[in-house]
Amino acid sequence: MEKVVHKDDCFNLGYISSLHGFRGEFKLYLDVDDPAEYEELESVYVELDHKLVPFSFTRFSRPKQGFVVAGFEGVDSEEQAKKLVGKGVYLPLEALPPLSGNKFYYHEVIGYTVHDAQLGEVGEVKDVLAGAAQHLLQIFKGKTEILIPILDNMIVSVDRNARVIHTSVPEGLVEMYTNPDTNEDRDV
Repeated sequence: MEKVVHKDDCFNLGYISSLHGFRGEFKLYLDVDDPAEYEELESVYVELDHKLVPFSFTRFSRPKQGFVVAGFEGVDSEEQAKKLVGKGVYLPLEALPPLSGNKFYYHEVIGYTVHDAQLGEVGEVKDVLAGAAQHLLQIFKGKTEILIPILDNMIVSVDRNARVIHTSVPEGLVEMYTNPDTNEDRDV
């Protein structure tokens, strides 16, 4: 019996964007920083009916602008491939390439403590929020929510062993959340 894989144990690699030809092949969009890191893929999971179903590749072209032309074993008609268009494609978390320095995967830092160079301990990361301009670390210190942009100049390093993110945030950023008096408009 095949092992059941849960979505929580995987990351979204991308999605099947459109058909390619009429023999069951399709275009797969790899929504990752470096699609070339995934050129040797042999199989993936596709979300069908709220379950992750394993598929092995029969074809997987070199990524071009994030897209690959691909085909799955057992999918050899346009009709079968049509059912996959728009579906999410997943890989187990352990398939992620390792990161170092101030780079991290958003899912891995949930529960990490944020320690700022000037302020000391800021709080614990509860989530990473996707923003239009940039993504944000959602940190809680007690019941106070603090949002810190994920920018190279603010994230100094990530200590995976100690589960700490070291930051250097601009003066006043954290205080605007922790000290409500600094948020009031003042006459100058």
